[in-house]
Amino acid sequence: DPDPTNERRQVDAAYSSVTPTPVKDPELILLSEELLKTLGMDESFAKTPEFVSVLSGNAVIDTSEPWAMCYGGHQFGNWAGQLGDGRAIALAEILTEKGDHYELQLKGAGETPYSRRADGRAVLRSSIREFLCSEFMHALGVPTTRALSLVVTGDDVYRDMFYDGRIKAEKGAIVCRVAPSFMRFGSFQLPFSRGKLEDVRELVDYCIEHDFPEIDSEDAAKYMLWMQEVVKRTAELVATWQSIGFVHGVLNTDNMSPLGVTIDYGPFGFLESYKPEYSPNLNDNNLRYAYGNQPYIVKWNLYALSVAIDPLANPNDVLTPDGEPKLSEAMESVLNSYDAIYDRKYMEIMSRKLGLTSLPQRETTGDEAGTSETESLLGSLLTLLRESQVDFTLFFRRLGTLDPRVEYSRVEDLPES
Repeated sequence: DPDPTNERRQVDAAYSSVTPTPVKDPELILLSEELLKTLGMDESFAKTPEFVSVLSGNAVIDTSEPWAMCYGGHQFGNWAGQLGDGRAIALAEILTEKGDHYELQLKGAGETPYSRRADGRAVLRSSIREFLCSEFMHALGVPTTRALSLVVTGDDVYRDMFYDGRIKAEKGAIVCRVAPSFMRFGSFQLPFSRGKLEDVRELVDYCIEHDFPEIDSEDAAKYMLWMQEVVKRTAELVATWQSIGFVHGVLNTDNMSPLGVTIDYGPFGFLESYKPEYSPNLNDNNLRYAYGNQPYIVKWNLYALSVAIDPLANPNDVLTPDGEPKLSEAMESVLNSYDAIYDRKYMEIMSRKLGLTSLPQRETTGDEAGTSETESLLGSLLTLLRESQVDFTLFFRRLGTLDPRVEYSRVEDLPES
């Protein structure tokens, strides 16, 4: 973005240079020491005023030029046009001694050209949720962005918490998020929607070079290989979500990463009793992003991404009679691989949770794939969980306390929790 002004506007670029807005009285209240070590930072530095100044946006690293990304997205299934980082500003990229690279991004660091009608700030309650959940998900082995620090700003932020018109002052806060990249599906969708296919190509090439080094093809085939990997990582990610009862809450295409990591912890939640229709998003009136719909919505989002990528891999554009892009057969095949990848990963995880050591193959009848014994067992279990309203997480925790050598015939025989 050649325009240095920090004004809300349409931007014909991948990012804008933005300086964080200083805060009044920053105080570090949470720090991930494990992530600090991963980044190769000295623990003593984390205790200095300079560290807090950088992670509150009050100081900028001498060798860096902070930026906010420009992207679009489908929100609740509708194309929303330009969105972008409305309250997130990337500080720098770190290259560790192991050769890994990470971006440091401040959420709540002030206005950007993409802030629209918002103030670019974040409140303490949502910042605590993001810090704790991203680190919790990492501890569970779920691919996710990380949280390095949480700083309270000393400034008030005004929010309508329950969307009922009662705006109140809340404590402001800034989370430092960490990931190899904060690109979104919408990063590729926006230039495609503007007819800038070469910009899409440059962005995918950049993504491949930095985050998919295993793809070494130099011709159009690399875009299909990249899309295959994005589909695989994404399918396995959502299968992992389903296995632990995680509900993202706002699966717009601008909230999905091509790296297959969980990104943007907004109105997320976890299942308590097993209710596939559970959605933690108060604005999700049609339950589009409910727990049970996540696998299908994620596949739809992959379709939206594939529309932008297909012309790179298969240049002979084909349109439907309505003038809409039609996916090539090759891209449709890649997209359709999602279901089998998801099923395999989900059954693998759930089988482990049930204590099963092997996955029986599905029985097949004619051209139709049947249902394996494990799938039938799991289906029956989920039906019982729904009918009995047993806590989803606690059920599997208690199941792990049972002795497989003992046959339990009565509830009274079960060990105490």
